[in-house]
Amino acid sequence: MWQQLINWIEKHAIACSFQKYFGITCPGCGMQSSLIALLKGEILTSILLYPALLPILFSMVFLILHIKFNFSWGYKILKTLFIICFLLILIPYLLKVGNI
Repeated sequence: MWQQLINWIEKHAIACSFQKYFGITCPGCGMQSSLIALLKGEILTSILLYPALLPILFSMVFLILHIKFNFSWGYKILKTLFIICFLLILIPYLLKVGNI
């Protein structure tokens, strides 16, 4: 079943419209490939393809838990996680775009 999910995601992957119309990659390019690599158990490959994926997934899980349990310190952790995610999206993107 797990392999069927991976095959379905690979078959239905969406091409980047931003890259198609503007000719440069978007800050989200690589996320689908990174997710597929992560689902296959290739953690290092996943991190190399899109460094922000794991922190984004962790942030989403923590956000759901914070909404459910209303941690008193949750907003501080979420704010920190969002800043980390932002930087892990922005810095590699700027490095990639600068090498065009």
